[in-house]
Amino acid sequence: MSGQILLYTVQLVAIMSVMLLAVGNLKAAPKAPSSWVFSLMAIFVALYVVSGMSASHIEPPFRIDLSAWSLLLDTAIPAVAGLFMIYCFLEFQEQRKFPIPLMVIFVVQIVLEATLSLLGIGAVSSGFGTEPVVNDLNLGALSAGLQFLQLVFIGFAFYWTLKGWRSDLVEDRRVLRWLIISLQGGLIFTVIVVENFLLPFDTINDALAQMLLVSAIAVLLLTMLLATMQFEYVSLSKVIRKVVEPSEEPEIEEVAKLDTDSFNRVFMEKKMYTEAGLTIVSLAKKLKLPEYRLRAFIHKTLGYRNFNAMLHQYRVKDACEVLADPQNKNTPVLTIALQVGYQSITPFNNAFREIVGATPSEYRKQKISGG
Repeated sequence: MSGQILLYTVQLVAIMSVMLLAVGNLKAAPKAPSSWVFSLMAIFVALYVVSGMSASHIEPPFRIDLSAWSLLLDTAIPAVAGLFMIYCFLEFQEQRKFPIPLMVIFVVQIVLEATLSLLGIGAVSSGFGTEPVVNDLNLGALSAGLQFLQLVFIGFAFYWTLKGWRSDLVEDRRVLRWLIISLQGGLIFTVIVVENFLLPFDTINDALAQMLLVSAIAVLLLTMLLATMQFEYVSLSKVIRKVVEPSEEPEIEEVAKLDTDSFNRVFMEKKMYTEAGLTIVSLAKKLKLPEYRLRAFIHKTLGYRNFNAMLHQYRVKDACEVLADPQNKNTPVLTIALQVGYQSITPFNNAFREIVGATPSEYRKQKISGG
């Protein structure tokens, strides 16, 4: 009985930690799609933890009957890997469209998981650590394929994280995001591999395996929660120190109130964005602003995750005006790209297509012929 009480305690810690992380994400960025995806993922993780109490090795007084919820659980729990993939993409691949083929595959996975659950082959309906009997080899292969697909989703999540993690404006926050996402991905990967490929079925080790997995989940989630709380405290302390120590930033008192209108007026009228190789450090010096203040303004007021995303918006907007002018119909696209601050045609084409939804040549043709 003491073992069951300990398991309940560990589960409670895991559930509280993941839900607090979700609330923290929503509070920090309530309009960000990634926050809502993370919240949904957190709910599904909590459902996974609770589903373990329906396993056959749980003592009857502590066992929870979740048979009425088996369809929801069997569909939601395998969706965690796909949601994690989408979350990482939204966090680290801003200004890009999520690959449609991957989204279609994810939706198909959910439909197939629901179908297997209705056939009684779902992980929850079979109980933790108990392999369902599958007489149909095709269904067995399908179930194994769906499990492998979850690992593929985790692989894409790590790929996008490594590819785009440097894009965040604030270095210590960037490291924190990378650390937390690595822990999340490693945890999901481990659970999938252990439960589906390594866990011995129909053995007395089921209870021990469940305790180890749930304990690992609780420890890692609690670590992520504490790391996030500590980061917020340290970051706030840094800001306070920078404000109360005028010797470090003597120009702060001389800077006028920074708002969207004043920034756009200076940044656009002087066309600072057209400077090739412009960085946030050089821009802060030009504006006579402390770098940390400019970073906060770009992120919190203008709503951009990174400096490059802001540059693309201003440069592409300028390029659109030039391309739409009939007098420039014979001006090479490369020339226009160089005029607005790009140093080569490829990044210009990529940014233009992502923001406008068409290539520069297509956009000019539409505007000039349509006008």
